[in-house]
Amino acid sequence: MSQMRRMLKEADLEYRVVKNTLAKIAAEETPVAAAKDEFVGPIGIAIGYDDPVIVAKKVIDYSKENEKFGIKCGVIEGKFVDLEGLKQVAKLPSRDVQLAMLAGAMAAPMSKMASLLQATVQKLGYALNALKDKKASEG
Repeated sequence: MSQMRRMLKEADLEYRVVKNTLAKIAAEETPVAAAKDEFVGPIGIAIGYDDPVIVAKKVIDYSKENEKFGIKCGVIEGKFVDLEGLKQVAKLPSRDVQLAMLAGAMAAPMSKMASLLQATVQKLGYALNALKDKKASEG
């Protein structure tokens, strides 16, 4: 467990082992209340404040290395997520990568439009230059 805590701490995540009754009481009227029925047996809670994808990836990676460590469920932005859902979230790119992909997708049409406009201006310039050369050769 100390290895997992170190791994999570390096990613600015927290891990706490809590008593079931205290976890149920603390979960009341919070987004975590969606999973309070799962608080049975010894439980640990991994907490991430910025990116839920990182939490899911780290916890699932650790569970693959340690057979005794099991994952029941998670709560992502107030919604209950089962183990399969967590595995799907772990496959997603991190928040920073997703934002970069979104910025690239938004910038692509603008750069294409700029290159098209530039090409049109270049063609107009070539046409005017050719007209000037033609008039110069004629007269």
